[in-house]
Amino acid sequence: MQYQSTRDSSVSVSAAQAISQGISKDKGLFVPKSIPDISAELDALCKLDYIGRAKKVLGHFLTDFTEEELSACVEGAYLGKFDEDEVAPLSKVGEDAYLLELWHGPTCAFKDVALQLLPYLLTTSAKKVVDGKKIVILVATSGDTGKAALEGFKDVENTSILVFYPEDGVSPMQKLQMTTQEGGNVSVCAIEGNFDDAQNGVKSIFTDPALAKKLSENGMMFSSANSINWGRLVPQIVYYVSAYCDLVADGEIKAGEKINVVVPTGNFGNILAAYYAREMGVPIARLICASNQNNVLTDFIRTGTYDRNRDFHTSISPSMDILISSNLERLLYHLCDNDDKVLSQWMTSLTEQGRYTVDEKVKERLQSVFWGGYCDDAATKETIWEVFAKYSYLCDTHTAVAVNVYGQYVAKTGDHTKTVIASTASPFKFSGSVLDAIDPKAVDADDFVTAGRLSEISGCPIPRALRELKEKQPRFAGRCTRDTMEQVVLGMLGM
Repeated sequence: MQYQSTRDSSVSVSAAQAISQGISKDKGLFVPKSIPDISAELDALCKLDYIGRAKKVLGHFLTDFTEEELSACVEGAYLGKFDEDEVAPLSKVGEDAYLLELWHGPTCAFKDVALQLLPYLLTTSAKKVVDGKKIVILVATSGDTGKAALEGFKDVENTSILVFYPEDGVSPMQKLQMTTQEGGNVSVCAIEGNFDDAQNGVKSIFTDPALAKKLSENGMMFSSANSINWGRLVPQIVYYVSAYCDLVADGEIKAGEKINVVVPTGNFGNILAAYYAREMGVPIARLICASNQNNVLTDFIRTGTYDRNRDFHTSISPSMDILISSNLERLLYHLCDNDDKVLSQWMTSLTEQGRYTVDEKVKERLQSVFWGGYCDDAATKETIWEVFAKYSYLCDTHTAVAVNVYGQYVAKTGDHTKTVIASTASPFKFSGSVLDAIDPKAVDADDFVTAGRLSEISGCPIPRALRELKEKQPRFAGRCTRDTMEQVVLGMLGM
C-alpha cells in the first residue's frame, strides 16, 4: 500500500513514511492510493474481538509492517489500557439507535482509541525510515486530542511532544488534564485565539523548510498527532468496522443489512474514518454529520460552498468549535477523482478568500453519502435532559449534538435504519454543562463538586482518571500568540 499527497498525486510514500512525516512537504495530506475491500471478510471479523479486528483491518493499510510488529503495536495500545475489554462497546438507546462508546480509555475521550496506538505506529515507522532521528510531535487541540496525545507519548523514547490549546476554548477539566500532565518529554502551552489559530500555526511550522532544516541538523524531525497524520486516522476506521460486527454478532442486524452512522464533527477526521469503512465494504448507507452552532460543515454539505467567513462561537461542545475542518481535504480529493490541481485550487481559495465552492459532480457525490445538521447549546442541553429522562443514560455535550441531529434526520427523512451514533467523551469531562442540563441548581463553581453531584444524581461513577485530577498540581502555565508559536517550539527543544 502506497500513499499519495492530496496536493500532488505524483508523491508516493510507504505507510511508515506517511506516518513519520505526518504531512506532505507540499502541505497536502497523505491518503491511500487504493482502498481495500473487506466485504468478503466481515463474517470472519464478526468472530474476532476488538484487538483481532484491529490487526486485520490495519494490516490492509500498513503493509510495510510485519505481522509481529503490527501485533506488538495493537496489543501494546489496547491490552489493559481501557476499562472495557471491548475497547468500543455499544449501548442501545431506543428502538433503532446504538451509542458507540469511544471514551473508555485513559483520558475518557474517543481520541484515546487512536492515540494509544499512534506512539507504537510512529516509533515503529521511525525505525524503518528516519534513521534514528528524534521525533518532535506538535499538536493543536480543541480539547481532547491534547490530553490523549500527551498521555500516549509521555516518556516514549526518542520523542518530544508539545501541545497548543486555545486559552479560553476548552473545558476546565480538559485544561486541568493537560496542564497537570506527567512525563519528562511533554510540554503544554495556551494560545490566544481559537483552535483554528492553533491548527494553522502548527501547519505553518510543519511546512517551514528553514525550520525543518534546522531540526534536521540537530538530529530531529517534526511529526503530528493530529488527525492530519494518517497514523492517527487509520485506527479510527477500526471501531466502525467493529461496531458493525458487534451488531451482527449480537443479533441486532443481519449480515449485509445496512446501517447509518452519526458523528459529532469538528475537524472531520472521525466521520472520515466512517467514510473509509464504508468504502471498504462495511454496509453503511448514510453518514450523518452533526455540528454545533459552528455549522460550516452543515452549510457545505447542503450547498457545496465551504465558507469560514462567519462568526466563531464558543460553545458547551468545545471540541467541535472549529471553522476549518482539515480532514475534509481528504474526502474532497477522493470525490474529485484524485484531481490534485482542482483540490489545490479549492484549498488556496480557502486560505486566501476563506471560501470555495465545489463543482456540481462533487456536490452530488457528497450529498449521496452525507447528510448534515446542527444544533445550538440550548438544544444540546435539552437533548442531554431528554436522553437521561427517557433512558437513564448520561451523555456528554458532543454526543448530545449527534443525538439531536439524528432526531432531525429521522424527522426529515423518515429513515428508521438502524443507526450507530459515535459517543465521543465521558459526560464528566463536561460536568458543568451536563449537570446544568439536568439540574441547574446543583451546579457548583468547583468542577469537582459539580462532578460529584452529577455522579450522585445519575448513579454513574466518575472515571478514576478524572477523579484523581483533584490531587494534581498544574505543571504548565505558558501562553503565546500564533506569531510566537515557533519561538515556543524552539525554546522547548533548547534551540
